[in-house]
Amino acid sequence: MAAIEDALLVAGGLGTRMLPTSASVPKEALPLVDVPALVHLAREAIAAGVKRLHIVTSPRKDLSNLLADHTWLSEKRPELDATLLAPFADVDVQIHVQQTPLGLGNAIQSALHAIDGPFLVLLGDNLLMDTHSSLTDFAPSQASARLASAFEQSGRPCAGLLPVQPEEVSNYGVVRLEGSNITEIVEKPLPENAPSNLVLCGRYVFTSDAAALLEHYDVETHGELQSIALQQHWMDNGGLHGVELEGYQWYDSGKPLPWLKAQVDHALRRQDMAQEFRSWLEQRLDE
Repeated sequence: MAAIEDALLVAGGLGTRMLPTSASVPKEALPLVDVPALVHLAREAIAAGVKRLHIVTSPRKDLSNLLADHTWLSEKRPELDATLLAPFADVDVQIHVQQTPLGLGNAIQSALHAIDGPFLVLLGDNLLMDTHSSLTDFAPSQASARLASAFEQSGRPCAGLLPVQPEEVSNYGVVRLEGSNITEIVEKPLPENAPSNLVLCGRYVFTSDAAALLEHYDVETHGELQSIALQQHWMDNGGLHGVELEGYQWYDSGKPLPWLKAQVDHALRRQDMAQEFRSWLEQRLDE
């Protein structure tokens, strides 16, 4: 079985729900307290063992400063974990441009000419956190490593799953799970029609047949549900493995209120700032 050596980060969206900030700052550069979202995603993928990082972006988005090596600043902040100032130094980074926003499947297609074998997919506005480390001892999320391990054991394409509250299922792709097999994906169902409360959370392992299948399940026919048609094919032909990510916090950087909640939740879980921030927050709420 081929090892996973590539990860694809989908960062093509314009972030219109984060305007006006996203007009001048890529939403992937927005910090979770003090670490840019894209850095969290990159380090998560690298922790899963990949050698190449493929970033799918849009024509007007400039990520060059975010991707740059800033180790020259280490003398200003010598206490910082070195990986945070050069988070892309130990991986080959390739940029791919999705010319027109035609959904996840089309975004993936824009990079597949440079990928041979199975690969991780991470959605750029979804952070999955199982650790909440400080800047002096940064530890990446293990979500992608969990999916890579599941692929090594099963040899099948994988999708990360997280539980949500029943009233929230209509915002997501909801799965029916039999054992570890995903047997159905229902897009944004009413709560009473949802097969479970487990939803797709922006982490996948796609297998090497993805390129041919995305050509077959083309965007002209399937539109933004192209990737769901691809996953349906896998469900019908060998299986799609569901990986339940228990104990992870799911942070969405694509909308202002969820991203504000993410800042608060992450800060309250960080050992280096939790006590002081909690004290201030409690005092503020009592005013």
